[in-house]
Amino acid sequence: MQTGKYYNQEVEIMDRSELDALVDERIRYTVDYAAENSLFYKKWFKEHGIRPADIRSHEDLLELPIISGKTIRENQPPVTKDFEFRMVDWKDVFTVHETSGTSGTPKSFFLTWEDWERYAEKYARSFMSQGFGTDDRVIVCASYGMNVGANTMTLAARNIGMTMIPEGKCTFPIRIMEAYKPTSIVGSIFKLIRLAKKMQDQGMEPADSSIQRLVIGGEGFAEESRNYVSEIWDCDVYNTYGNTEGTMCGECTDISGLHVPEDLVHMDVYDPHMDKFVKDGECGRLVLTTLLPIGAKSGNVLLNYDTEDTTVVMSREKCPCGRTHMKIMNPQREAETFWVSGTPFNRVDIEKGVFQRENMEYLTGEYEAFLYGGDDEGETTLRVSMECNDLHRYDEELIKENFLRSFFGYKKNLENAYIDGSMNILFNFAKPGELEFYRIKGRPKRIVDRR
Repeated sequence: MQTGKYYNQEVEIMDRSELDALVDERIRYTVDYAAENSLFYKKWFKEHGIRPADIRSHEDLLELPIISGKTIRENQPPVTKDFEFRMVDWKDVFTVHETSGTSGTPKSFFLTWEDWERYAEKYARSFMSQGFGTDDRVIVCASYGMNVGANTMTLAARNIGMTMIPEGKCTFPIRIMEAYKPTSIVGSIFKLIRLAKKMQDQGMEPADSSIQRLVIGGEGFAEESRNYVSEIWDCDVYNTYGNTEGTMCGECTDISGLHVPEDLVHMDVYDPHMDKFVKDGECGRLVLTTLLPIGAKSGNVLLNYDTEDTTVVMSREKCPCGRTHMKIMNPQREAETFWVSGTPFNRVDIEKGVFQRENMEYLTGEYEAFLYGGDDEGETTLRVSMECNDLHRYDEELIKENFLRSFFGYKKNLENAYIDGSMNILFNFAKPGELEFYRIKGRPKRIVDRR
């Protein structure tokens, strides 16, 4: 199936009108498949008085209610006797997966081998759009287990002919870099920064290594942090977005948005009331629908699933890379969005302020922030802690000025609140290893709301 810079050229460069027609065809089949094979959807359609046959195109999805992670958890044990989203017999289930469960009981997903093949194709398309090929050796700094990401990338690599080095973590010994001369690493922004520092401490400059490109996965990030990683490694840094629910979008070499594999997963962007689509170019809530090829089977299908992430459709035009599938902005997690003085800001806005280029002469990039309610009604304090390379050598005023200029750049209401005193911003500078999250197991929580 591999064809030069495309993995599935026929689909990836399909004319927009043909692609839209294919999407509508697969929506009809997937809706029918869900209604026939899922106990949940059988009840769901009946309870809402909807005939599956009436769903003919993606616009008709507006007629369907939105489901969420809460919906899945309410239709599986221990709430119900069986997993009502499961759509195949147990003998046809190849693997079982769970989400992290950070917001309650983990959501359960059941993947057939067909599901895995489709998941792998999504990642294979992304890899090849980023210039990967048979000569690549890739270190995977993502966990192999209930999370599907690392396994999906490994299957995609098999299909392309790449070599994978499944480390799982970015704490591997530097001899791995010297012995196997990897051409790429998949990991988070902070894992790659820490690895670069470790290499430098042992006398190896990341920019002089065999790495040709890096792939960021698993979290949203600021362009400033991407640019910093690109600088210290001296290579292109690509973004991917994926989850157990089956999104798997990725940037191509044009680095102008993440391509959505529209023939395999349909994405709509809803307004805050979740009752209509927003226009392309406007920010909204990302809602996905699984798409199955005619005749295909799946262990799990999601219709109108609220990802609880926000994004923007950037383009549906043909990309300079030749692909016609739409591009979206790097999604941001709704759970990492906070409101102060009637204005929202995201964790990424904090990160953007930290990673201002002049700041990085003094900072490691590690940070955490806390929101507190003040003594006066309506007063809020944002405390931002940043880790310094050397607490005896840093320009506090420069870092503060750069942070505030960035943070208030597109948030005039927050700036006004800061000026009138209803919002306070305090800065704290720490030695390496002294931030609070180092004392807590698991992925660091960069912003904690303690109001």
